[in-house]
Amino acid sequence: MMRQLEASGFEIVDFSEKADVYVVNTCTVTQIADRKSRQVLHRAKKQNPDSLVVAVGCYVQADPDRVMADGAVDLVVGNHEKNRLAELILSRLSAVSDINAVRDYESMFVSRFDTHTRAFVKIEDGCNQFCSYCLIPYVRGRVRSREPEDVVREVEAIAAAGCREVVLTGIHLSSYGNDGRPEHMGPALLSLIDRIAQIPGIARIRLGSLEPRIITEDFAAHLAENGKFCPHFHLSLQSGCDATLKRMNRHYTAQDYAERCGLLRRHFTLPAITTDVIAGFPGETEEEFAQTEAYLKELHLSKLHVFPYSLRKGTAAERLPDRVPDDVKAKRVERLLAISDADERAFKAAWSKLPREVLLEEETVVNGVRMFTGYTREYVEEVVPADGHTAGEIVRLGST
Repeated sequence: MMRQLEASGFEIVDFSEKADVYVVNTCTVTQIADRKSRQVLHRAKKQNPDSLVVAVGCYVQADPDRVMADGAVDLVVGNHEKNRLAELILSRLSAVSDINAVRDYESMFVSRFDTHTRAFVKIEDGCNQFCSYCLIPYVRGRVRSREPEDVVREVEAIAAAGCREVVLTGIHLSSYGNDGRPEHMGPALLSLIDRIAQIPGIARIRLGSLEPRIITEDFAAHLAENGKFCPHFHLSLQSGCDATLKRMNRHYTAQDYAERCGLLRRHFTLPAITTDVIAGFPGETEEEFAQTEAYLKELHLSKLHVFPYSLRKGTAAERLPDRVPDDVKAKRVERLLAISDADERAFKAAWSKLPREVLLEEETVVNGVRMFTGYTREYVEEVVPADGHTAGEIVRLGST
């Protein structure tokens, strides 16, 4: 969106500066996300009451009339109108289409990223899973995949601009190229990864969040053979209790998930496996939560992203009985975060004993010494002395 506005003659400034137009790309995944979106919109209008404040994205798509009624918002732009953002701002016309009727991928080309070392490339939009707690299919629509040739052209431009690493992202990335059919997960994504690996200048390929069911023997083996692939897997779990998973409409069991983790660990040396977990889903008893807690202690992932359940209007979970009190959810979050902290320390301790590669990103000063921060292939942050090095360089640490 920034590149599109620049091409139309707009000057991009920091959000803290007084501007004529503020564009806020909103989120609606939780009630907290809704609140933060509103807060940022109001902050923009407060910075310059005469400005044009534009609300874009999922919070808008979920309820455009409500957002437009907010006195801080002057223009609303839905998820499938982002490629017309500059046009809509210049004409000051709001646009939010029926996202569920959209079947084509809205391609938006990016040729450079301001970070210079890592670029995020979106290759898929929409979701067909309809997890009972999630609003995303209603605000992002059905699965739509970007043409491989379009992705390759963008990555070539990004590589030419100096980026060394690309992160392939999507709303349901595992559905890339298969129209959301679980039995066809994998081949199209693997083919695209292979093509990107051939692009000069690209040293690393990383994936965003994956559906656990995409991890098969063939999928893991294929990735392990690609020397540019980063063994950092975010596999969304949500619960370690089968009864809870069923109410969530997740299409796997806790045992299935553990087996997929086992596959990754057989094909990669100490891969980073992170996950999302929801605490306090409707109907989650203390016994069910205890199953999740015990399960995660045995699974030993590298990090947990833990969230208290957030009710989303219009989802199936809104109608479920036996809601868990907020104070109980908060205590369960704390217990799971304690597991996460222990797992993360153990993973880093084991990983620090191995040879590793660090992509240098940003220069900083630590105790008066110039240093570079960067990340390993497993996405663990490292600090490296800056002397003799430059941003974008990959250095090797540890014994070989």
